Amino acid sequence: MKRGIKRSLVRPSTPEGTVSGAADGSPEDDLSSATPTAFKRATGGAGSAWKSGAVAKAQADLDDARDKLSNDILSGNHVLSVDPALISDPIGSDRRSDWMDQEDFRSLLQSIEENGQDTPITLWPADPNWRPDEIDPSNIDGVAFHLLAGRRRHAAAQRLGIPVRAVLAPRSERSDESANFQMLVLRFRENEEREALSALERLLSIGEMFETLNSETDGSKITAVSFAKRIGVHESVVSRARAVCGSKDEILNAFKNAYEMSFHDLQKAVASLAGTKKTKATPAAKAKKISVFRKIGSRKLSVSAQGGKLSVSAAGLNLDKQCLEGLSDVIATYLQEQGSKE
Repeated sequence: MKRGIKRSLVRPSTPEGTVSGAADGSPEDDLSSATPTAFKRATGGAGSAWKSGAVAKAQADLDDARDKLSNDILSGNHVLSVDPALISDPIGSDRRSDWMDQEDFRSLLQSIEENGQDTPITLWPADPNWRPDEIDPSNIDGVAFHLLAGRRRHAAAQRLGIPVRAVLAPRSERSDESANFQMLVLRFRENEEREALSALERLLSIGEMFETLNSETDGSKITAVSFAKRIGVHESVVSRARAVCGSKDEILNAFKNAYEMSFHDLQKAVASLAGTKKTKATPAAKAKKISVFRKIGSRKLSVSAQGGKLSVSAAGLNLDKQCLEGLSDVIATYLQEQGSKE
C-alpha cells in the first residue's frame, strides 16, 4: 500500500493554524506551490553558491582588466586622449625657433583638421609617482604631463581646440637619474625616427643632451666616447655637435640658411667662425695709472697720469682762473723742456 506524506508536514499553516489551500479554502492538490523554509534551504544552497562564485570571478576578471589597462598606460601601450592645456614643455623644442611659421607645420595643421591625428605624441607624467586611477584607469582629468616629443602635433591640437592623442614614455626609460637628460634623449629618438631633423637641428639636439648630462652628473665629467655609445651615435658626431651647440648664435647670425646647411657645410662654418675669433685684434692693455703727491702746507697735492691724460687734485685749495693759468704755464714749460715719455 502506497503511503503518502501528511499535507500538514509539507504545507505552511495560516496564521489561524488552518492549512492553506486554494482561494476558496479547499485543499490544493498541487504540492509544487508548497515552499517550506527547510525545503528552500535544501534546494537553494547549490544555486546560491554558484551565483557567489560567478560574481567573484566576474569581479576578479574586472580587476585584472583594470590592472592590465593601468600597466598598458604606464608602459606606453595605450593611447590616451589628453587636454593640450594639461601638457607643459619644460625642455622645449629641438627645432628651429620659427617652426610654427614653416610650411610643414601649416600642412600638418590642415591634415589633422581634415583627417585627425594619426601618430600619438609622447608624454611623461609631471608627478613621477603618478599611477592611473584604480577604478577608472583611463580617466586622466586634471593630470599634468610633460611633453617629450610631438610639439607640432600638440600645437596643432591647441590651435584646433581638440584633445591630443598621446602615449606615455615607457617606465623602463624613466628613472631618477638625470630626468632632464632622459627627456632630451626620448625627444631626440622620436624625432630621429618620425621627423626629418635638419643637420643643424640634429647637432644642436645632441650638443644639448651632452651639456645637460654633464651638468646633472655628479663627479667625473662625461667623455664623448661614453656619451656616443649611450645615445647610439659616432663619437665624431658628438665633437661636431658640441662645437655647433657652442657656436649656435654665431652660426644663426652669420648664415641665414643655417637650417638648410649640410653637416659638411656646418663643419666649415664652425671652422670659419673659429678662425675669425683667432684673428680678431687683441685689445690693447689698459695703461697703468701713475700718481705723485706733494704737500702744500697742511694740504695735499695729487698729480696723476694715465693713457695720455693728466689730472691735478688739490683738496681744500680754492684756485681762481689766474692761478690755474699760472700752474698750466709751469706744466707746459716743463713738458716742453723735458719732453714726454713714450
